[in-house]
Amino acid sequence: MRSATGLVLILILAASTAASGPVFEAASIRVRQGAPQWKFEISGTRLMIESYTLFGLLKEAYDLQNYEVQTTGAPALMLSNDVLYDISAKAEGDGTPTRDQFRQMLQALLVDRFKLKVHRDPVETPVYALIVGKGGPKFKPSSPDADPTVWVKGNTSNYVVTMPKGTMEDLAHHLSGAGDRPVVDQTGLTGTFDIKLTYKPAYIKSSSPEPDLNDISIFTAVQDQLGLKLEPRKATIRILVVDHVEKPSEN
Repeated sequence: MRSATGLVLILILAASTAASGPVFEAASIRVRQGAPQWKFEISGTRLMIESYTLFGLLKEAYDLQNYEVQTTGAPALMLSNDVLYDISAKAEGDGTPTRDQFRQMLQALLVDRFKLKVHRDPVETPVYALIVGKGGPKFKPSSPDADPTVWVKGNTSNYVVTMPKGTMEDLAHHLSGAGDRPVVDQTGLTGTFDIKLTYKPAYIKSSSPEPDLNDISIFTAVQDQLGLKLEPRKATIRILVVDHVEKPSEN
């Protein structure tokens, strides 16, 4: 059992880790008024977020999927869908921060303005292990000058994801949001690859009682298009636990 002193140290470390990285030069947080209009936009040193729940802000700040945030016993404010936030922020300097750097700034903002305190706990859970199929991979290493941007196009049927410079960990992270359980990379493949995948996410339900023969399940897509396989297993993952959070302080 973790001692009270140990828990306090973990919380202090969590807060100081976020605060010790890059921070916003200026930031405005407002409760959304009027109809929701989802937005996430990076333009140079500026970040614009609109119509995000606190849960959504947490997932973005720590780059997490739903299953990586503990909701059982979580503060009611974190789970509320009634309050949406708009954030307008500017990073220090003139350079263009990466999305990961903006995430670190957002973590610091949550600690400073929402008084966020978190820690991580290991949890054993059912997962899909991403492994190499019998015939081997059906994709090639990415070119050195490939664009690292991940593109996702979709509608009510199949989605097309393009990763010109993706790692197997990137692919597993994306697949975790498309299926019904976390995906863990166990391919043993290192480096970056040129990946393209067409599939229908599990969370998109058809309005017709008859199956659409054009729909491609994530399992079929991974095996036929990539030469990989999703195999049911159990694994230990680390989840984010929110110990304390408050309504944001005034601008």
